[in-house]
Amino acid sequence: MNKVWFCRSVAFFGLLFVFLFCVVVIPAFIQSPDVIAAFAAGFVNPFAAGYSIDTMVCWCLLAVRVLYEAKQKGIKHGWLALVLGVVPGVAAGLAIYLLIRERSQA
Repeated sequence: MNKVWFCRSVAFFGLLFVFLFCVVVIPAFIQSPDVIAAFAAGFVNPFAAGYSIDTMVCWCLLAVRVLYEAKQKGIKHGWLALVLGVVPGVAAGLAIYLLIRERSQA
């Protein structure tokens, strides 16, 4: 896969996640705009809890990588990926970080 297809694929899947997140989460959040309840809903059963824990640990791993590469490789603006990793989610944060990283190494 060449660089152009890599960047397009990452952007596509990042945007796909954001779109699906908005379609699924925004209407439910408008009905019940309680952030704590929304967070707790990710732990309603063991399966949902497993996915929620996976997501939180993936964000932590992304944070470690962003902080490491900021110091070691001088990649700037990685903080944006960490913010997007919280809302809308890690998939969007990872996608933007991969694109930032790719541009900084060009």
